[in-house]
Amino acid sequence: MKDLYILVTVIVLFCSCKQEEVPKEWKLATVVQLEGINPIGITELDGKLWLSDGDHNRLVQINENGVIEKTIDSLDRPMHIDADKVSIFIPQYGKDNVAVFKNGTLEDLFLNDSLDAPAGVAVYRSERAIADFYNNRILFNNGKDWISFGEEGKKQGEFYYPTDVQITDSLIWVADAYNNRIQVFDKQGNFVQMMGQNQKMNAATGIYVSDNEVFITDFENDRVLIFDKDGNLRQTLRDEIEKPTDMIIIQETLYIINYRNGKLSSYILNPIDNSMS
Repeated sequence: MKDLYILVTVIVLFCSCKQEEVPKEWKLATVVQLEGINPIGITELDGKLWLSDGDHNRLVQINENGVIEKTIDSLDRPMHIDADKVSIFIPQYGKDNVAVFKNGTLEDLFLNDSLDAPAGVAVYRSERAIADFYNNRILFNNGKDWISFGEEGKKQGEFYYPTDVQITDSLIWVADAYNNRIQVFDKQGNFVQMMGQNQKMNAATGIYVSDNEVFITDFENDRVLIFDKDGNLRQTLRDEIEKPTDMIIIQETLYIINYRNGKLSSYILNPIDNSMS
């Protein structure tokens, strides 16, 4: 009985010491002006931010003050980019291909297919996905084979100009831009889920998926919507957001790029203040 009493006491003490998780929300932290840049896509490589500047047919690497440190020129309307540990993948909307920048060299990603204005690309381990804008479909490679899914339409599994895509462990997430929604698929191209369709979005252009949240840029409404993975709206961001196109989380900071004013808005998680409620 003595041992049982000690065990129960330890459990009670452990539970009493365990702090409740404090709810948090994203709050604006800083805004950086991007001089001469009209950003469309954002990614990270070796701890550095890279932006696609489609209006100037280039990619730029910037520092924390928004100053350009490196440039990749001679592109053709680069859109929503992505990167693995060594390469940047660049959908060229005007050239109908995906370029890969590695070790200072630019090469085309081989496809036994034809793209029509690729608007977004995603990489995850050995997997690749492409949002094929005018063909209203997604191309997906599982590391060996390519599949294609989707066609023009408004029903589930159909697209109206997909602009961005992201791959996670078991799913493919698509910014179905002019259907104003997010669609989710398994890696065989089967429809799984839809979200955001009731939020009156106007051009859902860029998508980012974290461990617990799904972010979508509502371009024409100057906001970013944040959902949980069941599709419930958790938060709407508006501060210093104007014509947002893409976002990324790096070391617990959310970076949002704004096409209209050429700004980089960063948000951090803060405890929710319920004192006014």
